[in-house]
Amino acid sequence: MKKSTWVIGFMLFAIFFGAGNLIFPPKLGFVSGHYFWFAIIGFIITGVGLPLLGIIVGSLDEGGYKAALNKIHPIFGMVFLIAIYLTIGPLFAIPRTGATSYEMALVPFLSEPSKTSLFIFTLIYFLITLWLAINPSKMVDRVGAILTPVLIISIVALVIRGIQILLGSPINPEDETVYHSNVNGFFNGFTEGYLTMDAIAAIAFSVIVINAIKAKGITKETGLFKQTVLAGIIAATALGFIYLTLGWIGNHYQVNGDELANIKKHNLDLGTYILTHVANATFGSFGKLLIGIIVSLACLTTSTGLVVAVSEYFNEIFPKISYKVYAIVFTIFSFILANQGLASVIKMSIPVLLILYPIAMTLVLVMLLAKFIPTPPLAQQVSIGIVVIVAILSVINSQGLVSLPFMNHLPLKEQSMEWLMFAIIGYIIGFILGNKQEKIKYI
Repeated sequence: MKKSTWVIGFMLFAIFFGAGNLIFPPKLGFVSGHYFWFAIIGFIITGVGLPLLGIIVGSLDEGGYKAALNKIHPIFGMVFLIAIYLTIGPLFAIPRTGATSYEMALVPFLSEPSKTSLFIFTLIYFLITLWLAINPSKMVDRVGAILTPVLIISIVALVIRGIQILLGSPINPEDETVYHSNVNGFFNGFTEGYLTMDAIAAIAFSVIVINAIKAKGITKETGLFKQTVLAGIIAATALGFIYLTLGWIGNHYQVNGDELANIKKHNLDLGTYILTHVANATFGSFGKLLIGIIVSLACLTTSTGLVVAVSEYFNEIFPKISYKVYAIVFTIFSFILANQGLASVIKMSIPVLLILYPIAMTLVLVMLLAKFIPTPPLAQQVSIGIVVIVAILSVINSQGLVSLPFMNHLPLKEQSMEWLMFAIIGYIIGFILGNKQEKIKYI
């Protein structure tokens, strides 16, 4: 394997290795109990495999996903990308970085977490984010380049020591209201992987990533697709190892009833609680402080990068409003949402992700099929169009906004995969009709 492939592989790993994502595997491990292995496999498929598949598929089209979406419909393409940028920006991902930093860096050292301490911490956090975003420099990239290796080393040390300590510890009992079979465990892990938001981020940033790969001297002629696949395997292996081991630790780390009640009372996140306490158990108070600081700084560089990326995107499509105004508005909005608390931010994101992820997965799959099977545009349009409708109806029904009893009886509804059957049917119908249109053209 070429040296450049390893370089690209670790570059892809660094792009998708977000500090904010570290909190999900321990929580999944804790609540999945005896169904952990099925749940973590599902999580890794959507949290690791799908984002990297998204990058690989993005390399198939010279214009990336933007060009592919325009072929489906320009208005749909713009609306979908706006929804993605808002989701990985001020609606969820940016607020989550601030709330995660608070719970990792400050809460473990407070006698009692409060709205006041959250407000003060996030105010300082987002003021720094805004200052860095409005005054772009290479400092953020340099700090990120230093922090990522430090964070990786810290996490690897934590999981190795944590596994040593927890070997022989009993498995936590599963949450029986959610996990009650291997199949159910797999699909719950599968949808939990949506929370990483990496698959939809891959669609938004695929052109940037592909250009970075090309900058390493890899072109379409010299095997861009093959090198991206090999690099993706390297990145997936590294990410999978971290998520798997953190999940295993959560599966064995014991949290008593009083601690769980306290977490619920203060609307804290179980994943951050487990991470910080494992750090304390493995390396003492200094380890807990160190991991909190490193994660917070890594989250800060992520939030700054996201404010810049989202503000630049909106400035590009709506140039009458300046970049600076977008940066200020998005940062203020993120600050307000972060003050709802990490658990609330995650809870609010779930309905949106249950709409965006089926669309994103359908888009990636139909683009991949088009590489191997000559596919008429209508096949992509019908498939994605139907999935959009089904995903929206499913969420508004499950949220109780509108009562649609028939949605509860769709195949794979219990697994939140009811869109899959419609994607396949839509593709087949569009494929047949599209080919007929092509034949009529030439008659």
